[in-house]
Amino acid sequence: MQPLPTEITVLGWSVVLLIAQMFLASVPVTKELGGLYQAGPRDEGKAARGRFAGRAGRAFRNLLETYPVFVALALALAVTGRTGGWGALGAEIWLVARILYVPAYLIHFPFARTFVWFVSLLALIAMLVRLLS
Repeated sequence: MQPLPTEITVLGWSVVLLIAQMFLASVPVTKELGGLYQAGPRDEGKAARGRFAGRAGRAFRNLLETYPVFVALALALAVTGRTGGWGALGAEIWLVARILYVPAYLIHFPFARTFVWFVSLLALIAMLVRLLS
């Protein structure tokens, strides 16, 4: 069996991050609003007011903003055979930055959070450069 390209391996780990952040965002909301509300249709439009719930939800939504770009780039690199180099490094840096983004947001490190987000953006650009070069 042939080893997976780094970009595809990181893509797999990114799904773990996605699922972890999904739970991190939903558990405090469920604790605050109750399981019955969360299991229902949520017609009332209630919102959690807790600081942690809000930050976890915003951090998750932030991941979702760039996640499709990461998935597209990782798959495009693999399909075109352009894996490795800046693409692999960009994928690894993107994942590490996205992992670091979560505690930076939850604990409230404003400039650190912005810096980590910017690093993750540069990592996506590195992947794009590898794809287009």
